[in-house]
Amino acid sequence: MHFCKYILLFFLIISCKDMSKKEKPISKPIKKSIIQKDKEIVKEFKLNDENAIPFLFEYGKKNKENKVRINTGYGSIDIELFNDTPYHRANFIYLIKNKYFQGEYFHRVVKDFIIQGGNSDNISTSKKRRKIGRYLLPPDTKKGYKHHRGILSMPSSEIENPYKLASPYEFFIVQKKDGAYHLDKNYTAFGKVIKGMNVVDLISNLETDKREWPLDNVRFNIEIIE
Repeated sequence: MHFCKYILLFFLIISCKDMSKKEKPISKPIKKSIIQKDKEIVKEFKLNDENAIPFLFEYGKKNKENKVRINTGYGSIDIELFNDTPYHRANFIYLIKNKYFQGEYFHRVVKDFIIQGGNSDNISTSKKRRKIGRYLLPPDTKKGYKHHRGILSMPSSEIENPYKLASPYEFFIVQKKDGAYHLDKNYTAFGKVIKGMNVVDLISNLETDKREWPLDNVRFNIEIIE
């Protein structure tokens, strides 16, 4: 009986020693490294009076297309842009590629004179302009181009300016049979109609309101063909 007690006592002592050897692991505080990533603020590129010319100079070198097609409900008008009016050509191509002219209007039609497009009082037009930017283009009238019938030209901005700075979003086509040469040296001729003058004639004969806006809206889009 005493022997059994000694055996139990022996095992009890051994188990206590084992427990004393087992140390509770110390949990080290986990340092959470908080990495703050700088949020890249990507600003939408917009054209303005300061960056327009340098941008269009580079853009023109990379985008050399010079033939476009104006599609209307009355037919198509094919136009060749002049390569030696580089800023106006590049600007026109830039607007086409940025879909500015999609769903725009011929907003001014003057019989036996011009048809003018690229502007409207629609919210969509002002939204597109805000997205692309606010800028004007200087005239380029020293290349010798005359405002013959079929010439594509750029009107002056509605903002009063003595230097005849051009509104980059608008254009007009001379429809007058004997030309509109009083416009020379004031407006930049930067292209010519090579096909579809009959369509220009059709549009120019439409009835208009007092603002010279056609009573039947003439919507158009422009695509690059070469």
